[in-house]
Amino acid sequence: MAANNVSAFTDYIAGDSMLPLLIQGDAIDVLASLPDCSVDMAITSPPYYMKREYLAGGIGLEDSYSEYIDNLVDVFKEVYRVLKPTGSFWLNLGDSYQSKNLLMIPQRVAIRLTDEVGFTLRNQVVWNKLKGAPDNAKDRLRTLWEPVFFFTKEPSGYYYDVDAVRKKPRKAKSVEHGAVVSATGVSGVRYRRKIELSTELSEEEKKKANKALDDMLHLVETGEVPDFRMVIRGATRTTHGDSKKLSGRAKELAEKGFYFLKYSNKGAKISDVWDIIPEDTQGRRYHYAPYPEDLVKNPIALTCPPSGIVLDPFVGTGTTCKVAHDMQRKSVGIDLAAEYLEIASRRCKDE
Repeated sequence: MAANNVSAFTDYIAGDSMLPLLIQGDAIDVLASLPDCSVDMAITSPPYYMKREYLAGGIGLEDSYSEYIDNLVDVFKEVYRVLKPTGSFWLNLGDSYQSKNLLMIPQRVAIRLTDEVGFTLRNQVVWNKLKGAPDNAKDRLRTLWEPVFFFTKEPSGYYYDVDAVRKKPRKAKSVEHGAVVSATGVSGVRYRRKIELSTELSEEEKKKANKALDDMLHLVETGEVPDFRMVIRGATRTTHGDSKKLSGRAKELAEKGFYFLKYSNKGAKISDVWDIIPEDTQGRRYHYAPYPEDLVKNPIALTCPPSGIVLDPFVGTGTTCKVAHDMQRKSVGIDLAAEYLEIASRRCKDE
């Protein structure tokens, strides 16, 4: 089986087909048969602890949560090995209760992946589900979010396309009474007043601050910068700590007396809170917890190059592979249940 997996994987990488490679088997066994440093990014949502019983069994039904965590960590060690040095790993994992106690399983897994496996945790994304299933518990709050962890194999040098996913740019500038006004109403008048009244800026620093403000307003006028904030020593709220050792902004403020925060014409970077409605499971006869396609799109766009390979070691009914296929990326999906892989294959067929 191991030799067959290697051959199938090698042929798939070399071939032209964008349909996913779907492999039936235990995740850790299949991963162990794949070459080192062979995939660009991985994303998965493994079975949660003691939540559901899936076809073919597998991870999630262990006698203790510590055993469950051990098994997940063993699988993700193999994910770490098969990732390229430029690779990333996105993990969506829900929590469970035991004897009224929230187990904090996602956080326990994340800590072990950084402390023991070698991953670098770049973000913990909050998946805000906006709506959720009824919760009959009468002694605790309803839960409407889950974490999505963004790991990288290396702390730097990994593939990340910051411009691939951005919020829409701010509205355009305007001209009022002959003065350029930014998208948020900044005309420079307020900043000039603060510079003039400053008791912490020297006369020379005030001249330089006014000149820099003129230059920034010109960039707004020409469209190179859609909007900005100016932070002035002792006059406006800072966006950093006071330590010049820890903050480059603090050092700049101490040396110059001001600095600018410029917005991008491409729009703002997305944040670490994602508002995504859960997948509707109607029509899914066998699988009761497919994660939504929208949860997969951002990670693939951000961290998988156009010619890259996406991996999901708990692919289920193939959401990861379907999104990868739609986004013109190759993908490899692994699952114990042949029934799930048949569904995944049907979902990923070329239209």
